[in-house]
Amino acid sequence: MGTTKTRVSLVSPCFNEEANVEELYRRVCEVMAGLPQYEFEYLFIDNASTDRTLELLKGLAAKDPRVKLIVNTRNFGHLRSPYWGIIQARGDVTIYLASDLQDPPELIPQFLAAWEEGYPIVLAVKPVSHTNPFIHWLRKLYYRVLDTISEVSIIKDATGFGLYDRVVLDQVRQIGDPQPYFRGLICELGFPIKTIAFKQQRRQRGISKNNAYTLYDLAMLGIVSHSVVPIRLAAMLGFIIGLLSFLVAFIFLILKLLMWDTFPIGIAPIVIGMFLMFGIVLMFIGILGEYIASIHTYVRHRPVVVERERINFED
Repeated sequence: MGTTKTRVSLVSPCFNEEANVEELYRRVCEVMAGLPQYEFEYLFIDNASTDRTLELLKGLAAKDPRVKLIVNTRNFGHLRSPYWGIIQARGDVTIYLASDLQDPPELIPQFLAAWEEGYPIVLAVKPVSHTNPFIHWLRKLYYRVLDTISEVSIIKDATGFGLYDRVVLDQVRQIGDPQPYFRGLICELGFPIKTIAFKQQRRQRGISKNNAYTLYDLAMLGIVSHSVVPIRLAAMLGFIIGLLSFLVAFIFLILKLLMWDTFPIGIAPIVIGMFLMFGIVLMFIGILGEYIASIHTYVRHRPVVVERERINFED
């Protein structure tokens, strides 16, 4: 009887990546050909691309039964679609990599070697990146802040590119988070994590799907999912400022009563104080709104994504 090979599932989300998917598939196949002790499947999840991405993926799936394809009915965003693809994988281990070629498939052997050493999670981290230096600095600053205020330690400079053992993803599936901050969620599970540093290259073809809003969305999701510090800080500052405002008002009242004819209250302090208070209140309402929006996402019980079709999946 032959020995059953370890099954590796590779997962790549796609949205308008017609310039990259074929080269990505070729490079992954070349890497896996050098690892004959493993068998693999490659799962692409297409987030309603509007270019030829889906056509090219269907062509790959027709030629290679190891290529599996999930097609979404619409664009479900840059968080939900990749997450859905990951939890649909059924390999002994799952490797997630982006479809823009900024996550090099050549790191796969290092991931698997670390997994063989006993690490259930192996994450690629990018302390150095050849992408926009300001954005890279902003990301590093954000992760430092998030790690400081989070209830668990967050792996800095990780993007999700990495390897996840089946036992890890089984835990993720049980959680059933409809809007997950995945790189924070896996840290919260408490499994040992091995990190492998790499230099992220600049995107060569196609355009990035991230913009100011998507980056803000990701940042706020990470904060509200893994820390209650902002809402508690808002409450504490609210109490402190309220107390100070009461003391200032009391002092003004006493001074006015003692020097009724000579002490002018003036309009400027009143106007400045009102604008300061309104600004603080609106900021706190915004923070509270982020947490309420997160709760609202949970209670709606809507699906992570809705699939239009699947290709090369067993019944």
